[in-house]
Amino acid sequence: MGKSAAKSSTRTEASKSTYYRCLGIGVGPANLSLASLLHGRSEVPNLFLDEKDQFDWHDGQQMPGASLQVSLLKDLVMLSDPTNGFSFLSYLHEQGKIYHFINAQYDAVPRMEFRNYLEWASRRNKNVVFGEKVLAVEFDGSFVVHTSRRTLQAENIVVGVGTRPWVPESSQGKLGETQLHVADFTVETQNLAGKRVAVVGGGQSGAEAFLDLIARPPKELPRRVTWISRRENYLPIDDSPFTNEYYVPSYSDYFFGLDRVTRKSLIEKNVLTSDGISESTLREIYQRCYEHRFIRGAEDLVTLLPNRGVTDVTGDESGGWTIKMAHNDKPDAVEYADVDVIVWATGFRPAPTDFLEPIADRLQREGDEYRIDQDFAVHWDGPRDRMIFMQNAARGQRGLADPNLSLTAWRSRRIFDRIVGMGSDEQLPSFVEWSAKPRVDELGGS
Repeated sequence: MGKSAAKSSTRTEASKSTYYRCLGIGVGPANLSLASLLHGRSEVPNLFLDEKDQFDWHDGQQMPGASLQVSLLKDLVMLSDPTNGFSFLSYLHEQGKIYHFINAQYDAVPRMEFRNYLEWASRRNKNVVFGEKVLAVEFDGSFVVHTSRRTLQAENIVVGVGTRPWVPESSQGKLGETQLHVADFTVETQNLAGKRVAVVGGGQSGAEAFLDLIARPPKELPRRVTWISRRENYLPIDDSPFTNEYYVPSYSDYFFGLDRVTRKSLIEKNVLTSDGISESTLREIYQRCYEHRFIRGAEDLVTLLPNRGVTDVTGDESGGWTIKMAHNDKPDAVEYADVDVIVWATGFRPAPTDFLEPIADRLQREGDEYRIDQDFAVHWDGPRDRMIFMQNAARGQRGLADPNLSLTAWRSRRIFDRIVGMGSDEQLPSFVEWSAKPRVDELGGS
C-alpha cells in the first residue's frame, strides 16, 4: 500500500468513532495547535472538523516577500511543548531543508513558508478532517454535534472558526473584480495594468498590497496607486522588548482581570503593537516611491493619503468608483479620489457561530463575545465537566494577543489542561509588575 493510500485508510478508521472527549470546530492555527498538543493522547479521543475541502491560511494574500511579524518560536506547540513533533523546526527537519533555512538567514519567516508548515501539521494529524461542516450543536448530557455527514457526541467543544473579511457597510454586497478585500488580493489583482487603484487601510496588509502594486514590472504597473489610511501616518509596528511583554501569558491573565472599560482603552492605545507595519516593509515602500518619482520620472504613479477616513463610495460614469474622504484634521474639507479598483485592507471580524444557536440562550455574553473564564471556557448553565471553549474569539476579554500567534500554543495548553484536569508548569512572570501593589496599611491592615 502506498503512503497516500495508507494515510487515507488511517483517517477513515479514525473518523469511525462517534464519541469524543474533545471535538474542535474549525481548523485554523488556533485549533490546529490544540490538535497537535492532543496528538497521540489516547486518553483524550479527539476530532477537529473544518468545512473547507482543504487547508488554507490567508491563501489569497500570500504576496511575494510577505513575512511573519512574530518569532519562528511562536509556532503551534513550541512555547508549550518544545519536544512536540509538530513544531516548525520539526517541519523543517522532516522536509530536509533545515540547514537551507538557517543559511537563508531570513530576518523573519516567510509567510508562505509558515502557511506550508501549518498545512503539513494538518495533513499528518489523522484527527483533522476537512470537507465536513458543523451544522448545529445541541446538548443532551453531552454535546450532540450534527455535521454535513453524521451526528457525533462530545464531552467538550472547542470553537476555532477564526475570522472573516470585513468591509464598510456601504460596500458590502458590492465585492467583485473592482471592489475586493485584501484576503482575495492574489486572486483578483492580476490584470491591473493602466488602471487607477486605491488601497484602503493603513495596517500591514494594506502596506503589503500597496507595495505589491507599485513593485510590479513596468508593463504591469497600474496607472496610479492611491493609499488611504485613517491613521495620521503610515505607522510602524511597536516591536520593542517591553512592548512585547504585552504578548506573554502573565499579561494576558492580568488583562483578563481588568474591568471592561479599562480593557477597551488599553486595546485602543496599544493597537500598533499588533497592527503596525513592519519597518522593512515601510522602508521598501519609501524606496519604491523614490525610484518611481526621481529615477523613472513617474511623478504621479503614487498618491499617499493618510489621516483620512472614507465616508462613502459611489459609482462613477466610467464604471469606476468615486471615494469620498474626510480629513481628520479638517473634517469639513471633503476630498474625492476617482479609481477603477478598490482594495479594502480593512481587517477581519470574528466568523459567525450559527451552529451554536440551539444552545445560544444558555451561553453568557459579554458585548459581542461569549463570556469566558480564565481557561477560555464559556460561562453557561450546563454541567461543569461539559465545556465549550473559544479560541481566537475573546479580544475584548484577553487583549490584542488573543488573535495573535504569540499565545496560540499557551492558550491551547490552558484548554488541554482544563480538559484533562491537570496543570502545566507556568512560565516565569513578566519583568514588569502590571498589578497595583498598595501597602498593607493603606488597605486598613495593621
